[in-house]
Formats: sequence, C-alpha cells, structure tokens
Amino acid sequence: MFDFVEGSLSALTPVSASILVGGVAFQVHISLHTYTSVHQQTTPGQEKVRLYVHMLVREDAILLFGFFSTRERDIFRQLISVSGVGAGTARMILSSLSPDEVIEAVSSANVGALKNVKGIGLKTAQRIVVDLKDKIGGLPASEEMFLSSGNTSREEALSALVNLGFPKSAVEKVLEKICAATPGISVEDMVKQALRGL
Repeated sequence: MFDFVEGSLSALTPVSASILVGGVAFQVHISLHTYTSVHQQTTPGQEKVRLYVHMLVREDAILLFGFFSTRERDIFRQLISVSGVGAGTARMILSSLSPDEVIEAVSSANVGALKNVKGIGLKTAQRIVVDLKDKIGGLPASEEMFLSSGNTSREEALSALVNLGFPKSAVEKVLEKICAATPGISVEDMVKQALRGL
C-alpha cells in the first residue's frame, strides 16, 4: 500500500493530478478541495507536490485517489467504509463539502447537508451519519478552505463536472448562469453551486 506520491506536478485539473516520479507519471484522482489546495501552492512542472494516496484495486484497474492532507484521506476512508458509499461517491462528497463541512455535518447529524450532494439519497446520508458519528464526528474542524481564481475558472469547472459524469450541455448552461450571477467566483465555489443545480 502506498502512503504518498511525491514528485513534479506535470498536469492538474479539478478532478485529477499527474505527478512525475522517477520518469513515471502517476495519474491520481483528486477531490475539488485537494485541487484548490494544490493549485494555491504549486505551478505545474515547476514545483514538487506530495499527495497522500489511497489505492483502490479492481478487476479492471488500479486507481489512486490523492489528498492534500492525511486528514482528508482519513475522512475519505471513513466514507468508503459506509455501505453504499464507493470511492466515486466519497470523492463527490469531498468535492461538494470541505473536510470541515463533512465533519460538521456528521457530528451535528445534519443529514440535509449530505443529502444535498449529488447522488446521495436520504437513506445513504442517514447511514453516513449513523456509521461515522463516533468515528469522525469528534474531530476538530481546523482546516481552512482555499480559494482559487483565474481566467480559466469556468473551463476548469466545466472539465471537472464533465469528468464527474455530468452532460456537457447541461453543465454549460448551469455554469453560464453562475458566472453571470457571480463574476469572479472561484472554481471551487462554482463547482459546488453547479453540483446543487445539476
């Protein structure tokens, strides 16, 4: 089992990072929270980045999920331990809510916050709260949310949402409304709002 991958950042999108280590590029699936954190601190191809990873072995693939902090990885692992929550769903939760917000939702039994995440129904949200309240509910909410901005914010948000499985035409319509209503919005906030509207 890998603990982390550290190397040069060769590519970064809101849903994945490519990290060059000794001539081999590892594709790592990331959450929006990790993307924002990495985006704030690195420049592709110029600086080293360390992502703490969780390796998922399936019949047809070996996947790496990467996180900016061990704390976010711990929450991801707790989420996938819940029946009915797979790695993709856990990543969607961590893209819609920050680690602090996940902890707050679980510790306060805020089923509504979890249910607002695309693909999470009432029963799954209730199961997450019941299964994890004693495990992560007591963790302190200490991480700050990072915000990013740039000329390509809309394109990055579009790429992220399409890669998460949403139809491009539907995503473009939602993003157009968000950008018109909130000029200068960050990629993270744009994706969060879009996830609520898709």
